Amino acid sequence: MRKKHHAKAKPLERSAKNALKKQSMKALKKAAKKATVKAVKGQSMKAARKVEAKRAEFKIKVQNIVAFTTLGKPISLELLLKKVENTEWQPEQFPGLVYKITDPRASALIFSQGKVVCTGTKSLEDLERAMKKIVDRVRQAGIPMPRKYKTRVENIVSSTKIKADLNLDEIASTLENSEYEPEQFPGLVYRISDPRVAFLLFGSGRIIIAGAQNFESIRRALQRFKENLEAIGVKVEPADEA
Repeated sequence: MRKKHHAKAKPLERSAKNALKKQSMKALKKAAKKATVKAVKGQSMKAARKVEAKRAEFKIKVQNIVAFTTLGKPISLELLLKKVENTEWQPEQFPGLVYKITDPRASALIFSQGKVVCTGTKSLEDLERAMKKIVDRVRQAGIPMPRKYKTRVENIVSSTKIKADLNLDEIASTLENSEYEPEQFPGLVYRISDPRVAFLLFGSGRIIIAGAQNFESIRRALQRFKENLEAIGVKVEPADEA
């Protein structure tokens, strides 16, 4: 009797196992499908956020970097005028000697106390190359110069653009710390204190940023600019070009 009962139980057991297996496979497929949909949706959301973040970024173009170094040695400007090409010096009008180089394109103001101001470069790499070239040329003229010196950025002038035709009269009447005198200058001047930066804003949506000493300050200033303009009802959407 036992054998007969055991023989019948085997097919039932197999059927139950198969049924469970089918249910498990079905559940696994369903779970996998759900996970795939969730992953795709997650990727889509991630991609959408990236596009939105990119759209919110200002395209910044550097127009000029002004920097200086103090060499701690007296410089004979009369000697430089005689020995160095592309120099100009008119002490009755300005105390500094002007020295121009072409690669990279830059101008230097050299003072007799040993201070050198470099202007005209559009990247920090070019600034470093230009300053080295200027100091090396002074040394080649027969004036002892230190091998090591520190260059400090004083002002990065940059530009960007927003998608808008701006009513500068209206903005000037509502935006604090702004000045607009169209009979003297076509741009609106707007200043913020943190970071200490000045903006020139034109009706076309073009913006000039001056006064920042590093690129992080430019980005922070533009974010503050965006928040302050949107607070008075002006939509600020960065353009695709600077």
